[in-house]
Amino acid sequence: MTRTVARRPADAIAVRPVKAPPPVAGRGRRRLHDQARAYAFLLGGLLCFALFSWYPAIRAVVIAFQKYTPGSSPEWVGTANFTRVLHDPEFGAAWRNTLTFTLLALLIGFAIPFVLALVLNELRHAKAFFRVVVYLPVMIPPVVTALLWKWFYDPGAGLANEALRFLHLPTSNWTNGADTALISLVAVATWANMGGTVLIYLAALQSIPGELYEAAELDGANLWQRVRHVTIPQTRFVILMLMLLQIIATMQVFTEPFVITGGGPEDATVTVLYLIYKYAFLYNDFGGACALSVMLLVLLGLFSALYLRLTRSGEEDA
Repeated sequence: MTRTVARRPADAIAVRPVKAPPPVAGRGRRRLHDQARAYAFLLGGLLCFALFSWYPAIRAVVIAFQKYTPGSSPEWVGTANFTRVLHDPEFGAAWRNTLTFTLLALLIGFAIPFVLALVLNELRHAKAFFRVVVYLPVMIPPVVTALLWKWFYDPGAGLANEALRFLHLPTSNWTNGADTALISLVAVATWANMGGTVLIYLAALQSIPGELYEAAELDGANLWQRVRHVTIPQTRFVILMLMLLQIIATMQVFTEPFVITGGGPEDATVTVLYLIYKYAFLYNDFGGACALSVMLLVLLGLFSALYLRLTRSGEEDA
């Protein structure tokens, strides 16, 4: 027996009403509301930068041309602060130590993170563990790191000299010697700050296509040739940017000489930033401190502009 299914007439089929699009004016108001909310969030960040970064920088430039003492009205003195700072006997030593520290940090602290990143990139086991070990010093507060190394460098019972005695090697004065103090601080800064640089290099290395290394191996390239002709060209932009950032950071070194050596011995570790601290908080000369700050700002700005110009010209020629 065949069942007959009754069909509903076409006009009886329920048709869902289609929601009409919002009017153009409504969409415009919604878009304007979203943009206003985004700019409100952006305004908070801009206010923080203006209050804690831009205003102090502008104020420092103004004070550099004034005789200023907290609690008294400032007096305009023109370039007298710059003249006095330039004739300070510590001025030349501070700049010489800062430039030497920067050069040593580039020779030592710039190559070591890149080599460590190459080694970590080749590991097949315990990668996460070694990444944590390399990055661990970055998580230690800088002052704590400096205090640990100050004990490590202690010429009497410090771990460094104890290790040398155990190996029957001559001990060193480390930070107590004028000829070894600055290089000792470079070692501290390198150990404390290289973790982040290693991870950035490692991320750049892992973004290199493996086919390039396979092609180089097929052509008979050894390890050094693969690094020279594949790794370095593929990570050139990251290397140049990290070099610029490292130079800017090392030119502002302060924590290590302040905590470990106090600028000594014999002003061997007085840096520009440490001299700024002395002018402001030991000599109570905020005008001189700001004058030194402006000098450092101008030098770093000119160097950054020149560096970016040269690297951009090199990329265009390539």
